[in-house]
Amino acid sequence: MEGTADRDPAAAVAAIVLAAGYSSRMGAFKPLLPFGERTLIGHVATNLRAAGLRRIHVVSGFQAEALAPELARLGVARVHNPDYDKGMFSSVQQGVASLPPEVEAFLLAPVDMPLIRPATIARVLRAAASRESTIVYPVFRGERGHPPLIRRALFAEILAADGEGGLRALLARHDGAASEVAVFDWGCLTDMDRRGDYRLVSAALSGHRAPDPDECEAMFDAAGTPEATRRHGRAVAILATRFATRLQAAGASIDPNLARAAALVHDIAKGSRRHADAGAAMLRDFGFPELVPPVAQHMSLAFGGRLDESAIVYLADKLVQGESRVSLIARFTPALERFAGDPSAIAGVRRRLASAEAIAAALEARIGPLDVDDKTETSAPAGEGEWPAAIAV
Repeated sequence: MEGTADRDPAAAVAAIVLAAGYSSRMGAFKPLLPFGERTLIGHVATNLRAAGLRRIHVVSGFQAEALAPELARLGVARVHNPDYDKGMFSSVQQGVASLPPEVEAFLLAPVDMPLIRPATIARVLRAAASRESTIVYPVFRGERGHPPLIRRALFAEILAADGEGGLRALLARHDGAASEVAVFDWGCLTDMDRRGDYRLVSAALSGHRAPDPDECEAMFDAAGTPEATRRHGRAVAILATRFATRLQAAGASIDPNLARAAALVHDIAKGSRRHADAGAAMLRDFGFPELVPPVAQHMSLAFGGRLDESAIVYLADKLVQGESRVSLIARFTPALERFAGDPSAIAGVRRRLASAEAIAAALEARIGPLDVDDKTETSAPAGEGEWPAAIAV
């Protein structure tokens, strides 16, 4: 893919989806399990297409005939592995053998890793378009995951290998020619082998549009965000989550997970010029466009009456000084005093205060008292506001 940075990198890349196994530990045929509004294979194919991939080869084996109609409906290429009983590497070989000469690299995507974000796939493709590495791995918090991108330079070796040690051993021999790209996606490490895994991953799907705290920490790491700024974000996130959860319970259309994530990372670019805009641009690049509006508007928001995630993050940020809960008056008084001789600056401070007061009044009308004068530390009481760990299955 050298020299392809000026065109769509996905044009020369195929996805090989491994769906040939027995699913013996699951007790049900994985590719056809329901997953959200689709089947598992349908969800994986949809994510690959959302990342820009147009050539998707699905390797079938066990229950190939049962899978065939779904693959036809999805419009993906079906590649049958008659030797599926020999293990996963035989399916990799069949997938590689099916690739036409114009394909310069492939992404390896197991069907039982459905939570890999399209943004993760796109980051791997972009990294490969600008590098000469033979292998490009996505890495989440120091651990390599899926889907790795493997260039044509290894195709012949894969096809000729006896399978000893599987693909992992073959790729390990070429580790000096590999590179890594940071991603913000615990799904790239998470597969489903058993029914319990399936239940956990299925339950995580509904909240997957927003990054979880581990993914936010990975973004902080990539941005070099100082620990003090992270602590402030955690305190704001606890308050924003409480407000959003109560608002949702009152019937409002709001996503507490999205409010929490946006509040957590709202200051990710603190210290940069126009840090709200810089942080929003960073989050767009990281693959979370839904975080862009609340982060971009957390410094200045013209409240129009809609209690959405942007409004909740704006208010929660104004009610937290450092890591401590404060009132709006306590938060804004220092700025009003500091800029007393600057009419333009004072007008800006008053506008921001007025927006916060309007949001607080609208929120209180929906959910009751906000306890805005509480000066106690903003820490979660037992059982509330605790960060869920990334699912390890």
